[in-house]
Amino acid sequence: MSNGKVIEVGDVVGLMDRIGVDAKSASAELATASTAAKNHALHSAATAIRANAETILSANNVDLSDVKSGNADAAFIDRLELTTDRISSMADGLDQVAELADPVGEVMDSWVRPNGLRISRVRVPLGVIGIIYESRPNVTADAGALCIKSGNAAILRGGSESFNSSQAIAACLSEGLRAAALSANCVQLVPTRNREAVGQMLGMTKYIDVIVPRGGRSLTERVGQESKVAVLKHLDGICHIYLDAAADPIKAETIAVNAKMRRTGICGAAETILVHKDAVETALPNVVKGLLDSGCEVRGDSATQLLDDRVLAATAEDWDTEYLAPIVSIKVVEGLQDAILHVGKHGSHHTDSIITEDNHSAEEFMKRVDSSIVLHNASTQFADGGEFGMGAEIGISTGKLHARGPVGVEQLTSYKYLVRGEGQVRP
Repeated sequence: MSNGKVIEVGDVVGLMDRIGVDAKSASAELATASTAAKNHALHSAATAIRANAETILSANNVDLSDVKSGNADAAFIDRLELTTDRISSMADGLDQVAELADPVGEVMDSWVRPNGLRISRVRVPLGVIGIIYESRPNVTADAGALCIKSGNAAILRGGSESFNSSQAIAACLSEGLRAAALSANCVQLVPTRNREAVGQMLGMTKYIDVIVPRGGRSLTERVGQESKVAVLKHLDGICHIYLDAAADPIKAETIAVNAKMRRTGICGAAETILVHKDAVETALPNVVKGLLDSGCEVRGDSATQLLDDRVLAATAEDWDTEYLAPIVSIKVVEGLQDAILHVGKHGSHHTDSIITEDNHSAEEFMKRVDSSIVLHNASTQFADGGEFGMGAEIGISTGKLHARGPVGVEQLTSYKYLVRGEGQVRP
């Protein structure tokens, strides 16, 4: 470990090459590791996290102190901050991943050809996964756990702001791997803040099979533009709530406030609320009041502003903004068709929800909105692998190739074909 020492570019090149070599070797070991060994590693890592909670909190306090001395906003600090409860949840997440079915070796399909060849399609690990993330130190545990369970070696490059926190968490993962007699190189945290490490990772085609960026648009766009390695990514979380004409007013308020205010700094937080014109007098007033009373800044169009003097005027820029803060934009639309068009134009294909008691409208919205997650009468904050029963997630993929939506253990596998014969040759 470098303990925060800034490594020179030449040193970074050598460092990353060594990490790549070690990861490739570890991936071969982990790909054939037993389910019992992987689960032992995860449970042991969870135990280590609980036992070292004070050490993790102390490391996190150092990180928090550094960012608070700068100009970090409240949403950024919330993403970085660890608490006793969050550390406990992190450990619980590792135990939950251990209890998931092991995807490696699963026979996805099988059939017999007329010539007697028996063919099966079987899940296999991707190999070495590079995860580049920003301020959330819990990603260290989540990503490491998912890679272990799915038989992939991981190279983790956390944000500079969470450097100390991530090191403390990664040490617990290493302890868990060693307890299961697996190589600690199965999960490696890049031990430097030097930004050149990211550039090196993006070109490590010899060692890394997939890169997963988890952070803001600038990070994701850089990875998408510069990476020579295949990328599994998501962009902004510009998530919508649509209040249909048949929206239940109580559900509308409860869901809208939760979707925006439960945690404003996560990618599943609602940023824009669209309202059918016939719901302006029924559902919208309580939604606006509930948001304002919860401490949310509301920016609305002219119809929304008429409901409360505290509503600020929305601008065209608001419809394309991921606030990650207690701010929401509200727009009244003519109907379902306009709502779907707005989501298609301004959304990020992440998560969108319709609030309605009209099942026909709900099905139309869910069928036509082209997002990785579409909900009916539920908060967008459910856009989370844990809530989907996946134990944890590396992120929400908004692309359409390989994986879409929460990326859990199953999404971190590929497949190969096993063909069994009895001497057949092709004529």
